[in-house]
Amino acid sequence: MRALLLVLLLGIGPRLEAAEVHGKTDVFAAPGVSLAWAVARHADEAKTEVVIRVVADPARFRSLAVTGRDPFSKAEKVLLPPVPIAGKLDVRLPRAGFADFPRTELRFLDPAGKNALEVFYLGIPDTTPEFAEGGKLDAYLASRVAKLP
Repeated sequence: MRALLLVLLLGIGPRLEAAEVHGKTDVFAAPGVSLAWAVARHADEAKTEVVIRVVADPARFRSLAVTGRDPFSKAEKVLLPPVPIAGKLDVRLPRAGFADFPRTELRFLDPAGKNALEVFYLGIPDTTPEFAEGGKLDAYLASRVAKLP
């Protein structure tokens, strides 16, 4: 019993925190969740948006929250307060915002409202395609998430 207590106190034992995973490309898949990124280009760069298509199992993940963070100053900005996930959700973020808050944290909350999974990105993935036409962007995102396990 003492050995188990010592292991837990030292942090060697099982963690009670949510899994934190580094997303590296414009697509991500884990049990119960798939993500795909694209950029909706606009003639006015200030209106260009990054679109993250989130498809999640609502029985596993009740809601999603998105935060931007400056990894140097540790300043953070709520980009999307917790919103229910009803299967599919498109998160639209101004591309210009990634300059000040390059770390994007997508926090998936379980049915009890606890952080169950955090997927973070350091900037916009290099592999993220850009589209000037909304229909092509939507078709691309739909095909990308459909191919994920």
